[in-house]
Amino acid sequence: MLDAEAQMIKICEFMRQCVQNAHAKGVVIAISGGIDSAVVATLAVKALGRKRVTGLLMFENEDRNSVDFTDARELISQLGIVSYDISFSDIFRAFKTTLRNYKLSKTSLGNIKARVRMTVNYAFANSRNLLVAGTGDKSEESIGYFTKYGDGGVDFQPIAHLYKTEVRSLALHLGIPNRIVSKPSSPHLWKGHLATDEIPLDYPILDEVLRLLYDQGQEANEVSKTLKIPLRVVDRVTKMHETSDHKRKVPPIL
Repeated sequence: MLDAEAQMIKICEFMRQCVQNAHAKGVVIAISGGIDSAVVATLAVKALGRKRVTGLLMFENEDRNSVDFTDARELISQLGIVSYDISFSDIFRAFKTTLRNYKLSKTSLGNIKARVRMTVNYAFANSRNLLVAGTGDKSEESIGYFTKYGDGGVDFQPIAHLYKTEVRSLALHLGIPNRIVSKPSSPHLWKGHLATDEIPLDYPILDEVLRLLYDQGQEANEVSKTLKIPLRVVDRVTKMHETSDHKRKVPPIL
């Protein structure tokens, strides 16, 4: 059981220390309308004060009537932070136009979108002496469900030690609206994109698999029997963890 109050205190102190060590003025966060960025932004305000937190809205034009856009704007308003609404469609369209003859896959184009967001994050961070706060959680980090040098390109990770189910518990403790807490997760890399379209299991079960495999050191066949799920599904989780190892490490040097 997560001690949400203790985690809140611990994470806030971690955020303050990261900013202090870098002699930065504050943090910048991409606000997506989802739970992870909502939790990180809320914690940042508690840790640093609203004047030291900058939120970036980076939506394509066709998504400006979406629930996510509305939730992101409302969260920013509630937190009272400085924010900027970036015209993301024009930037992404330029990439697609330049690369239109190279038959790039949907995933490849989606990853470009994530890396453009990272670039915008750092444009603001560099010009204002801010740190880029990551919004990845332990569930997605463990299976490599993030874009290398995209949403994985950050200065520090405040909630990457918490599984998604733990992030949801913390979100409720922080008073984040239930519509955000219970919303299906999405990396927003293409229209209608949901995390559950690509990850092996929905988060509550995925988190249990990851705990048994990597926190408790159980073998895959033991996890399969304990949770009564097919071994092939557990094997897929272990394969995603192993093949994404490079995404969680500094690039190797000879």
